[in-house]
Amino acid sequence: MIIVIIALILIVMILIGYNLHISKKVRTLSNTREMVANLQVLQDFMDIVGREISVEDKIKLINNILIEKYNIKYSTIVVFNGAEYTLKASNVDKRFWKVLTNLHTEEIFKDSIKTATPKYITTNSPNEKLTYQKTEMARAKSAMFFPLYIDNIYIGYWIIESDIEHAFDNMDTNILGVIKENIVSVLKTISYQNTVENIYREDKTTGLLSAEYLYGKGKRKIDEFVQSTICMFTITNIEKINEKYGRNIGTQIILRIANSVKSSISSDYVFVRYMGPKFAIAFPGIDMHGATEFLVELKQKVEDIQLEIKGRSKKTKTVKEIIVKPETNFVIATYYKGTGLEEVTKKLEEYIDNSNKTESAITSI
Repeated sequence: MIIVIIALILIVMILIGYNLHISKKVRTLSNTREMVANLQVLQDFMDIVGREISVEDKIKLINNILIEKYNIKYSTIVVFNGAEYTLKASNVDKRFWKVLTNLHTEEIFKDSIKTATPKYITTNSPNEKLTYQKTEMARAKSAMFFPLYIDNIYIGYWIIESDIEHAFDNMDTNILGVIKENIVSVLKTISYQNTVENIYREDKTTGLLSAEYLYGKGKRKIDEFVQSTICMFTITNIEKINEKYGRNIGTQIILRIANSVKSSISSDYVFVRYMGPKFAIAFPGIDMHGATEFLVELKQKVEDIQLEIKGRSKKTKTVKEIIVKPETNFVIATYYKGTGLEEVTKKLEEYIDNSNKTESAITSI
């Protein structure tokens, strides 16, 4: 009898040990799966960062991935640009966006922002609502608020919500922390792109966009094609015109040229005032041969511009009509998607700057 009892005890101990071993393996497998899932989400994030789409679209896609992969009911990303809070992505109805962009004013979240720590709030009954909700907002019963920081600089927040009470009680905060850091990493990565996309300005003289537009939003249009042609041209005699007839006349010549080119090119092309008397035109999807044929006619049209001004003869002191005409130098190069557009324009500009002032041709480099 004693032997049987001992045997049973040993069997029970073996089973307990086996169960513990299996349980450990299950936990390990579960953790591995979570790690793989998180790595997959991170990979999805990085794929989005590399796409030739706007910063706004990238943030929206990232938010959609969070909602889908982690089964989140509502997810909202709000960014603070130093002056105002802007809702960058949300699957919440637009009527509630104003509330969601003012959460930093809510007492319940102020300490969270100050201390850079998450804040979890939930209701305890069907009739109760979350403290930040206004009269018309009763859709969410639980919420987790995450302040976002880049290099210790506060840049906004991410808030997830559920229509279920205590929805996030058992949610792994470590996973949420990893997700939050991934969001921050992506926002940090695309901050340069955001700067480039919005740094361009409109030239007051010609109404054309500046060179920065070419490298930001213009580049997205160009990169819809594998190969494009980039042209840069300059008014080679602008200094002579300014010296002889005054800067006002030079400005009028620049304006005439800008308007002439604008009326001659397709809206599919990108035309900018590059710098001073230099202009740049991008021909998305057009090869050098096709661009050259068009530019021969465009160059002639530009150089046919005539500005009639009144001048006084030094000898006779009589007033006479003077014709002022521009002279130009065009240079073109091929741009391939995925390479440096700024390297191409730099090469074009260097060629123009080092060319003889009397050169007047369409050169391919």
